[in-house]
Order: sequence, then structure tokens, then C-alpha cells
Amino acid sequence: MATYQAQIYVTLRPSVLDPAGTAVQSGLAHMGYNQVSQVRIGKYVEVTLSAADEAQARQQLDQICDQLLANPVIENYRFDLACVDPQAQAVAVGMGAGLAK
Repeated sequence: MATYQAQIYVTLRPSVLDPAGTAVQSGLAHMGYNQVSQVRIGKYVEVTLSAADEAQARQQLDQICDQLLANPVIENYRFDLACVDPQAQAVAVGMGAGLAK
């Protein structure tokens, strides 16, 4: 099994009003940053997990986001994924190939 680290970004859907973002934008305007036309506030989450391969890691992350981290009615999510233990992945792939014989 390889170890993966995901950086997950959860944001409100474009059609959903963002009162926190509006408040920040207003504050920026009062500070003189009138060139800022829109602010959207979201959540950032880091998750480290083990999976047999990248496809399984992505599937697990989709389930985590759908079931806990994001409200699918009003939020979208995306994530970046990196293997942080590539040697373990190479061993797991090699072992998997050996077991198939």
C-alpha cells in the first residue's frame, strides 16, 4: 500500500450566495482595495491516506468528500493528490503482479 496526501478545496457553488465572501469584499473595499470584484470563502482540508493505487485513493477521497466534507447541494470540491511514499507503491505494484501468477 502506498501513502497519498490530498489537498481538498471545498467551495460554495457559483449559484449560492456567499455572505462571508461579501463581507470580506466589503472590508477590502473599505481598505482601498476597490479592484477586488469578488471574494468567495471556502474550506481547505489535508488528508493523508493509504491505498493500493492512485485510482483507489481518488475513489476513497470522492467518498470522503461526498459523505462528510462537502454538502453536495450547495458545495463543490476538488482535490490535488500526491503519492508521498512512492517506494511503497512500487513494492505494492510488484507484489500484486507476483500474486497474479
